[in-house]
Amino acid sequence: MTVAETARPNTERVSTGLAGLDCVLDGLRTGDNVVWRVDDIEDYRGFVEPFAIRAVAGGRAVVYLRFGRHPPLVAPGPGITIVSIDALRGFEAFTRRVYQLITDYGRGAFYVFDCLSDLLCAWATDLMVGNLFQVICPYLYRLDTVAYFGLLSRDHCHATIARIRETTRVMIDVRRADNACYVQPVKVCERQSPTMFLPHAHEGETFRPVIDSSAATRLYADLARRHSRTAHRQLDYWDHLFLDAAQAMNGTDDAERRREVLERLYPVLISRDARIIALARRYLDLPDLIEIRARMIGSGYIGGKAVGMLLARRILLENDPERWGRHLEPHDSFFVGADVYYSYLVHNGWWPRIMRQRTVAGYFSEARSLHEEMRGGQLPEEVRAQLERMLDDFGQYPILVRSSSLLEDGFGNAFAGKYESLFLVNQGSPEQRLEQLESAICRVFASTMSEDALTYRHQRGLADLEEPMALLLQRVCGRYHGRWYFPDAAGVGVSRNTFVWDESMDPSAGMVRLVMGLGTRAVDRIEGDHACVVALDQPHKRPFRDREDAARFSQHDVDVLDICDNRPRTLALRHLTEAAQLPLRWCGEIDREATQRARELTGAPPVWRLTFTPLLRETAFVPLMQQLLRTLETAYAYPVDVEFTVHLAADGTPSFSLVQCRPLQTLGLSPRVELPRKVPSRRLFFATDGHFMGGNIDQPVARVIQVEGARYSALTRVRKFAVARLVGQLNRRISDRDACPTLLIGPGRWGTSTPELGVPIRFADISRVAVIVEVADLGDGMEPDLSFGSHFFQDLVESRIAYVALFPTRNKARYNPGWLSALPASARLPLDLEDPPDEAVAQALTVYDVRETGLRVVADVLRQRLFCYQARE
Repeated sequence: MTVAETARPNTERVSTGLAGLDCVLDGLRTGDNVVWRVDDIEDYRGFVEPFAIRAVAGGRAVVYLRFGRHPPLVAPGPGITIVSIDALRGFEAFTRRVYQLITDYGRGAFYVFDCLSDLLCAWATDLMVGNLFQVICPYLYRLDTVAYFGLLSRDHCHATIARIRETTRVMIDVRRADNACYVQPVKVCERQSPTMFLPHAHEGETFRPVIDSSAATRLYADLARRHSRTAHRQLDYWDHLFLDAAQAMNGTDDAERRREVLERLYPVLISRDARIIALARRYLDLPDLIEIRARMIGSGYIGGKAVGMLLARRILLENDPERWGRHLEPHDSFFVGADVYYSYLVHNGWWPRIMRQRTVAGYFSEARSLHEEMRGGQLPEEVRAQLERMLDDFGQYPILVRSSSLLEDGFGNAFAGKYESLFLVNQGSPEQRLEQLESAICRVFASTMSEDALTYRHQRGLADLEEPMALLLQRVCGRYHGRWYFPDAAGVGVSRNTFVWDESMDPSAGMVRLVMGLGTRAVDRIEGDHACVVALDQPHKRPFRDREDAARFSQHDVDVLDICDNRPRTLALRHLTEAAQLPLRWCGEIDREATQRARELTGAPPVWRLTFTPLLRETAFVPLMQQLLRTLETAYAYPVDVEFTVHLAADGTPSFSLVQCRPLQTLGLSPRVELPRKVPSRRLFFATDGHFMGGNIDQPVARVIQVEGARYSALTRVRKFAVARLVGQLNRRISDRDACPTLLIGPGRWGTSTPELGVPIRFADISRVAVIVEVADLGDGMEPDLSFGSHFFQDLVESRIAYVALFPTRNKARYNPGWLSALPASARLPLDLEDPPDEAVAQALTVYDVRETGLRVVADVLRQRLFCYQARE
């Protein structure tokens, strides 16, 4: 049942301020929201002024919400509160402000809103005006208010008017014909009379119904003539924008007119970030924006990930059209506009909870239940219809449903791995495929409420900014290998290699992480599996000690899409080579020693290693990738991070499909640091040559949190997870990271999903530490995993968390845990938690206050040397 249909047993009569109109309507009631549909804003003013005067005279508080471009409707005075709201901040910020005002003024206040049609210039779509009305009116209704809203009748599409009419309790048309003003109620809840819904001639205080059918016929004929002159304007404002764009592109309009249209589109379709808009001005013209619109579902921003992909493509094609015309694959992506996300929340009735989640008290607590419920919501029917048509276009090729939020992949805010992106194998009947797609979209929408995403936003000062989720729907690049579908290769490329492991390497040359199959193994930190890390200036130099390390730290499994089972799968390379024709000629090499041993034992087929050596040595991959990264970095005037897939022709010629491009946050550009010439062993905590990240480091340390390897290894699996939660609790107690810089050190891999390999923390559990250290504990098989370039390491870079991997058995690493144990007892801090862990868990972790020691971490990225030492005796 809608608000309009809900009866209120204890309502109070309220006057419109016009006695004649009160007679027509049988007065207003508390709880009424009154929509005035007018042809001219002055007609709306004519009804607002007497309403406000009568309300103040009756002792009511009148709140005037001022956001329109038209002249003010209510003058300042006693009993009148005028509140200005900036609609350009977006739908969510606007709605939050209105919600807070209604909450603050409480029960019984009266409201006058500026003409809602003026919101179109800020939000660019009728859809969001309808959404605003749907989320605000129920709240006003519950608090016994009366609110006036104005709409310009010619500025809105029929669907929006229908939504508003369904929600409101009173709707009144104000029209002019034959030099007279006519008022016609079209909806008045719980009241009626024989003439209430007739047009009424309005003269002063008099409202006279048109009861003569002949006069009514002439009136409606005149109104129809006037309406026919503006009928073509009864489109969504969004459609108007692109209609103007098409006319500017196809007509004879001058350059100034084209520029004017573009400047209207950039801030409602592309971004609010001035730097991104500056790039769009250089590389995205009217045909590009009109093409985006042709492949859009819904309206609003297409989000950072989609914009980055489109910008990167245009930059490359304009820079070298001949080369990239051959080596860059076309795209046929679809875009789900960010307005669909808000409509999803409104459609499922979650908006009041979203408003609670946006408060300090509800930021995390309300999000937990929302996260679960949003995974199972329903999309509006008009969105499902558009998705159905998109699936017809894609056919049964696999689809990648990617997050593309407003702030994502922007300057300073990558959101790497914070939101979900899902592969759909896209098999089954049309109805089943639509259901699978809808479910995937709901999961991505729900990921906006994940703890990691919210922690990231909070940590980076983004919690109060609007962050609607758009989507990028991409056909998965690849080919069929029997029942398996996957690309020949995929990877991540960075134009600035902050992960150099050799003094002779040039950080500005860039780096890539390559895998065979789906790119998930290039962006994620996978247990026991490793992408091929390539420094583009020295592509054949790898960070391994010997052949055994090279084999161990390589890719052993391949992520694929299983067409028969309709799901993603992970297959061992050795099994896949037996069942499919793979591009091993270019991606791998036969391990002759392992092959010989296998043949002697079982007569097994050759053992392949995914080294990518033929691709790097014999094809144009390296120079193409160098040019790609260099060109994009030059255009952005900033280091970049790209994700891509590779299609290999029979002769090894690579062509690239750019999946994303974003500014890359780096820490390697700080001034050189003076390293100590020699550190006495009694003052050294640890040191390493290479195996660290964070650029040139000079970091004082006030506190050390140590997870002791032997004790941790002895814990049960359940207690290992308890240690991870304990680390998270201690992390959240760090109120100011700069005031209490903390070093976190433990065995194996931080962030693993397998507690036997390290501590299974999440990003939210380490977000406030300054340095994170992984220590190889060979006796228990727990070793650091140098997955440089993965989302985990991108999190560290963006959060200014330095990373160190210690391999104590290697010549160039020293580790002295005795330095901690030799500290005085007073340096050991009690855990002092409200919910203390059991004794075994508590004994696996120790917190030290090391301020008095002057402990520092210093590193020189060019010399690839790092020390953590006691600066004071």
